[in-house]
Amino acid sequence: MRRALELAAEAARAGEVPVGAVVVSDDAIVGEGANQPIAASDPTAHAEIVALRAAGRTLGNYRLTGTTIYVTIEPCLMCVGALVHARVETLVYGVPEPKAGAVESSFSAADHPALNHQLRVVSGVLAKECRAVMQEFFRQRRQRTEA
Repeated sequence: MRRALELAAEAARAGEVPVGAVVVSDDAIVGEGANQPIAASDPTAHAEIVALRAAGRTLGNYRLTGTTIYVTIEPCLMCVGALVHARVETLVYGVPEPKAGAVESSFSAADHPALNHQLRVVSGVLAKECRAVMQEFFRQRRQRTEA
């Protein structure tokens, strides 16, 4: 999760919402990503999707069975869908996302009974640090718009 926090900080410096994600297989990072939809002009370039794409290239497979993804904030519905399709084993995230989070906040998509794969979910990992990165980003953004 600490590497995901570093990636979130990189996203913030680039003017993107500060979300970072790291995919781990056999105790090694096989993919990582930071939010980049603005820079990439790609609405799907969320940190999780970027990390999944990198992991797929590294492992040479679109199925990421046995992997764990660490994300600084609760994934959205699109990202949860991608995690399920990739067959990621475990999702670990820092803090809930009250508006768009699709694991516990606005949806419970990760454990929907109609899905053909169920994610194991762990939340609250380095929550204080993950929350601080997000709050600081939006505090600075508000200050810029008020000036």
